Amino acid sequence: MTSQRRAFLFLQGVCSPFYPQLGRRLAEQGHRVVKVHFNAGDSLYWHPDTGPVHAFRGRLEALPDFLDELYRRYAITDQVVFGDRRPVHRPAITGGRRAGVRNHVFEEGYFRPFWITLERDGVNGHSLLPRNPQWFLETARRLPEQPAPHRFSTSFRVRAAHDVLYHLAGLSNPLRFPHYRNHAPIIAPVEYAGYAKRFTQLRFWKPHDAQRIRTLIEGRRPYFMLPLQLNTDAQIRHHSSFTDMREVMECVIGSFAEHAPGDALLCIKNHPLDMGLDHHARLIRRLERYYNIEGRIVYLESGDLEALLHHAAGTVTVNSTVGLVSLEHGRPTLALSDPIYNLAGLTDQTSLDEFWRVPTPPDEALFRSFRDTVIYATQLNGGFYCRTGIELAVTNAARELGAERSRLERLLSEHLQLETLS
Repeated sequence: MTSQRRAFLFLQGVCSPFYPQLGRRLAEQGHRVVKVHFNAGDSLYWHPDTGPVHAFRGRLEALPDFLDELYRRYAITDQVVFGDRRPVHRPAITGGRRAGVRNHVFEEGYFRPFWITLERDGVNGHSLLPRNPQWFLETARRLPEQPAPHRFSTSFRVRAAHDVLYHLAGLSNPLRFPHYRNHAPIIAPVEYAGYAKRFTQLRFWKPHDAQRIRTLIEGRRPYFMLPLQLNTDAQIRHHSSFTDMREVMECVIGSFAEHAPGDALLCIKNHPLDMGLDHHARLIRRLERYYNIEGRIVYLESGDLEALLHHAAGTVTVNSTVGLVSLEHGRPTLALSDPIYNLAGLTDQTSLDEFWRVPTPPDEALFRSFRDTVIYATQLNGGFYCRTGIELAVTNAARELGAERSRLERLLSEHLQLETLS
């Protein structure tokens, strides 16, 4: 059931036309839409006729008062952000909650590639999703049948083009937004230079990696997977005890060397969007020598991750969504942090040292219930970058943003009522 007309305050979004198209859709439906620009890139795609626009040019400590004034002036009922850990979003979410403003948080999909995430108040480690396996089993039984997602394709070239345009606009930030500081720890020129070098090298790595993958899959030796995440990922920086992938590899390789069966291999695969600024291969060679396990680690820059996961003896991850893919393939999976899928019956609940010896596969029925419930409650069919994906995302997001309660909030309320009646 949709609510009466509301007033939406849009803060920072993803580098694409998604935000402005969503704003226009909400305005067409009769809602008030107000936008805050924090840098020149924020204003790149925004349509000025959508609603009032305000530029925040102050220091971060002045942001709460700035937002409080906007809440009052426009009678803001809802606040829309992309990611809950950006410096400008952390005080905004807290302040919005204090002022009675609903927070809507977008993020990349938990299940990919045809889904995006939309939750109230927080995502990932701040998600409102319960950590009770029984809740998912009981809730999934009450869900309506869900249609298959509409499929689409997003090229890296399209995504990169949006990012480049956003940062080119940002060249005027020192004059227009002198106090703005990017939430990303690496500046765009360094990032682009890294991508250019790495993607040039990939054409030489791919044939070699493909052969190594065939050898792994067809061989008789068991192998475990360690899919790397990005050092810049908020999942690592804010939702784990690790500083970067170097610490993760040192931890996992040390445990593997001491506790894994002698015939086992460890396959470490780099993230497809890694910038190539960290020399993972060099670190791995050093650790192989230190632990005297030369030949037992296979490092890949490219390749079919799903095929690797399907045949793996198990997967170790910090909190990557790759863990969900591993569980979907029925592979024993251990999380070194606490992602939404770190539930008894899904991930292995033993220690890392024990995992190598007796990895426990997930319960298939629990995973199906978990997947169906998470998709129904928090995922929207659509994408942030290509035209088809954005059109889907805008249509589905506009419907959910206008609802008085989110799907997850309704499920939680229904469960509580059932518990009360029983």
